[in-house]
Amino acid sequence: MWRNPFGELTQDERADLAVVDIAELASHVPNSRTALQLIGDCGRGKTTRMLALLRHFPHASYVYLDEDLPCAAIPEGVPLLIDEAQRLPRKVMHRIFATGLPLVLATHRDLSRPLKKAGYDVTSYRIGDTNNAPLVAELANRRIEASRLGPGPIPTLSRQDADRLVSRFGSDIRGIEGYLYEQVQHQVYSDGEMRFVD
Repeated sequence: MWRNPFGELTQDERADLAVVDIAELASHVPNSRTALQLIGDCGRGKTTRMLALLRHFPHASYVYLDEDLPCAAIPEGVPLLIDEAQRLPRKVMHRIFATGLPLVLATHRDLSRPLKKAGYDVTSYRIGDTNNAPLVAELANRRIEASRLGPGPIPTLSRQDADRLVSRFGSDIRGIEGYLYEQVQHQVYSDGEMRFVD
C-alpha cells in the first residue's frame, strides 16, 4: 500500500469511496421548498453522504459550519448543502429557509419544525442505524483497495474483524477508522501479515 488507507481522505476520495444510494437520497431534493435532513451523531457518515450528493448535483453548493468560527458565508446552490446545520444562527437559518432553495442538511438536531414552518417538505434519515459489520467491512476494504500500490495480494478486513469492531465502537465509523489507522501505523515496518484487530 502506498499510504495508510485509514488516514484523512480528500473530499473527492470520500465521495468516490462512499457506500451510499445516492439516487435514493437525491430523489428527495427535486425542487424548491424540499429539504433532506441527515440526522446523526458525529462519525456516522453524514458528511460522506453530503460530499457524494455535492458531486451528484452540478449546481450544488456545500458549506461546513465550524464549531469554533463565526458562521461562514452561505453560498447559493441548487441544492444548498449545509454540514453541521444545527450550528446555524437562528437569524441566518430563517433567512436561508425563506429562500425556498432545495436543502440538504447534515445535523445532530432535527430541524423539521422550522423547515415546515417555512413551507418545506422534509425527508429525514437517521444516519448510523445501518452501520453494521458488512458495511464496515465494505468501507474498510474499499479504502484498502484505493491505497493499493500495485498488483498482488493486499490485506483485507474480514467479516469477523468487522463484527468485533462494531461490537467495540457501535455505529461510529470515524472511531473505527481512527482505530484502524493506529493499527496499521503500528505495523508499518512489520514483515508479518497485517492484523487489523488485536
